[in-house]
Amino acid sequence: MVREEFSDDPQQLELLRVCRIGRAQGLKGEVNVYSFTDEPEYRFAPGSVLYSRDGETEYIVERSRSFKNRWILKLEGVETREASEALNGVELFGEADDPDDMLEEDAWYPKDLIGLEVRLAEDNGLGLPAGQVVGKVVDVLDGFQSLLKVRLANPVRDPETGEVTENSALVPFVDELVPDIDLDERYLTIDPPGGLIPGL
Repeated sequence: MVREEFSDDPQQLELLRVCRIGRAQGLKGEVNVYSFTDEPEYRFAPGSVLYSRDGETEYIVERSRSFKNRWILKLEGVETREASEALNGVELFGEADDPDDMLEEDAWYPKDLIGLEVRLAEDNGLGLPAGQVVGKVVDVLDGFQSLLKVRLANPVRDPETGEVTENSALVPFVDELVPDIDLDERYLTIDPPGGLIPGL
């Protein structure tokens, strides 16, 4: 599981981007939000504290509800449609979780994964040597399912022109395909099905 994206701003609190406020909902201060978190029930629970980008302004969740894959929040102190409209486009951040707790949950922040060397797992389904270097994680793409963007160590080249035709692959970030992650040694292993990694 990939957790929310880190804020780039240096500050006392280590803040993670949780959501961006969209249009107002109704007349009583509710707002629609575009969620960036895998755990909206936790981040949007009543009483949760969210912060502005600089960490100086607090927004306390008064109530929340989900509707057709989106979330609607009522923030304390936002009582009118005009007040909620004024928040359109504001990004809200939450505090980072304890790293040891995350390890137990098998949860990862994108910044932990970017830069890791990608190697083939033992007994991989391709029958290739364990530990063979596939490439390096250069991005984590969030959507319905998190994807690791891997820059290939051996880009695929056109046999006639020699030009690179494919230099990256997208690997679904699921236990079956990414069995091991070693942050100390800075690598992860993958067990890809045939055709997922160009050139293998």
